[in-house]
Amino acid sequence: MKKIISPSTFSSFEIRLDEFIDLEEFPIHDLTNPRRELLVNDCRKDLEKWGCAHIPNFITNSAIIKMKEEAFRLINSSRRAHKFVNPYLTEDDSSLPEDHPKRFFEERTSSFINSDLLDRDSVLRKIYDSDVMVHFVSECLNVGPIYRWAEPLGRNPYSVMHNGDYFPWHFDGNDFTVSILVNESNDGGVFEYAPDIRTPKNENFEDVKKVLQGGRDKVRILSLKTGDLQIFKGRYSLHRVTVARGDEPRIIAVPTYVTNPYLVNRPHHAEAFYGRSMPIHHERNLERLDNLTD
Repeated sequence: MKKIISPSTFSSFEIRLDEFIDLEEFPIHDLTNPRRELLVNDCRKDLEKWGCAHIPNFITNSAIIKMKEEAFRLINSSRRAHKFVNPYLTEDDSSLPEDHPKRFFEERTSSFINSDLLDRDSVLRKIYDSDVMVHFVSECLNVGPIYRWAEPLGRNPYSVMHNGDYFPWHFDGNDFTVSILVNESNDGGVFEYAPDIRTPKNENFEDVKKVLQGGRDKVRILSLKTGDLQIFKGRYSLHRVTVARGDEPRIIAVPTYVTNPYLVNRPHHAEAFYGRSMPIHHERNLERLDNLTD
C-alpha cells in the first residue's frame, strides 16, 4: 500500500488561531489592538536587552494537551544523538590551544522528534505554518522579512530530554528560534544562556571560554513553564539545557525561523542535532553571510 505523505504546510484558511491561542488574552491577529502593540514592544525590549523574550501561558492548555499526546505517540521514534560536541558542532582542531572554545567538548544525550515525523493534523505544524504567527514573531524580533525554514528535519521538531539527559553549551545554526514548553521534567532541564555573547563580526572567544569554564557573570536563567513561549536569538547567544531529572521527560517544541529561506543546516549540524543528514544538507551547504563558526 502506498504511503500517504503529509503536506509540508497547511494553507492559511486551514489554520484557526483560536485552536491554540486565547485571542482575547493575546490578540496577535488584530494589528489595531493596543494589547498586541504592548506585547510586541515588551518582546522587543527584552530581545534588545537580553537576546530573549518570554510570554507565559501563550499556548492554550487544550493545544498543549494535543501537542503532548503527539510527542508521546512519536517519542519512541525520536532521534537520539549521543555524542561529544563542542559549542560549534565542529571537529576537534589540534592546531588550537587546548583551552580554546572549539576544543571544549561535552557529552550530549538529548533527542529530537524530527519535523518529518509530525502528524498530518499536528497542532505544532499549524502553529508553525500560521502566517499570523510568522508576522507576530517578525515584529517581536523587529526583523523582517523572516521565513519558515527549508530545513526538513529541524524546522519544527520536538526536543526531548529523559532522566539524566543533557543538552550542552552551543550556538544555533539558524537565526531565530521560538520555543514552546510542552512537558516539564520533574527536576532540572533549566535553560541557561549568555545573551549576544558573539556578533556577526566577532566570535568573542575569550568571553565564550569564560562561560565554558564555569563563569556565571554573563549567564542568565529562564525557568520555562508548560505553555510558555520563548523567542530567542540562538545564533549569537551561547546556551544550554541543564541535566533533566525524573520520570517525566522534558519536551519542548522548537518552531524555527530564518532570514534566508533557502538555507538549511550544514550536514555535520544536522547529524549532530537530528541524527542524520539528507541530500538537501549537502546540496545547500553554503557559506553564511556572517562568517561565524557554526
